Amino acid sequence: MFTDPIGVQAYTFRNYFPKGMIETLDTIQGMGFTSIEGGGGRISPDDFRKLCEDRGISIPSTGAGYQELVDDAQAVADRAKILGAKYVMCAWIPHDGDFNLKNAKQAVEDFNAIGKTMTENGLIFCYHAHGYEFWPHENGTLLDYIIQNTNSDEVFFEMDIMWVHFGGGDCVELLEKYPNRWKLMHLKDLKKGTPKDRSGGTPNENNVALGDGELDMPAILKAAKKAGVAHYFIEDESDRIYDQIPKSIAYLRSLKE
Repeated sequence: MFTDPIGVQAYTFRNYFPKGMIETLDTIQGMGFTSIEGGGGRISPDDFRKLCEDRGISIPSTGAGYQELVDDAQAVADRAKILGAKYVMCAWIPHDGDFNLKNAKQAVEDFNAIGKTMTENGLIFCYHAHGYEFWPHENGTLLDYIIQNTNSDEVFFEMDIMWVHFGGGDCVELLEKYPNRWKLMHLKDLKKGTPKDRSGGTPNENNVALGDGELDMPAILKAAKKAGVAHYFIEDESDRIYDQIPKSIAYLRSLKE
């Protein structure tokens, strides 16, 4: 069922990159990954791209902070192009306390401006929903508000399936409701029975290998393919990645129609 190339989110190896960039990339290559979402951290984008290319790893997507994008979206675009990335994603909207309509309205304004800059540079901007956007609003949620009020030609989204589920959203429903707006996907699973809320945070130990948790992976992947998701990245925030990632990859490859 799942025959797409599998990428990895660099945050998965956040505890290992600082100890050895080359050794960590060798490990990523050895696991069979052919793409990574990231930017190289402390090393230059040129050097990071070269290290990845030497190992047959592409960088289709890179991340940037919200304020960084607001302050100088062009600089972010320039860095993304050096990396060879096509997508630029933002994973967090700053807010104090519960996420609210004021936060969402500001995000819409900023995302439309950022999306315009990225489009002008031949790039695609994506917002990575984090679960706190599922507060009710009118006949939907604040995430619905953001999706419906951003420019559909210049602002797209990355679905982190665990965080959508954790915040009370339905991954399949969202993929079907907004086809063509979801370009990227983080594959991760949530420990069965984990208490859920709209905080956008849960202990890392609740991140389990794909197929071991609560999410209906076959249904999500089927809907993602139909919706046109272009790249899939495993993201594992636990401290058990060397045990869990091989299990996650094997699970994905074992899925049948």
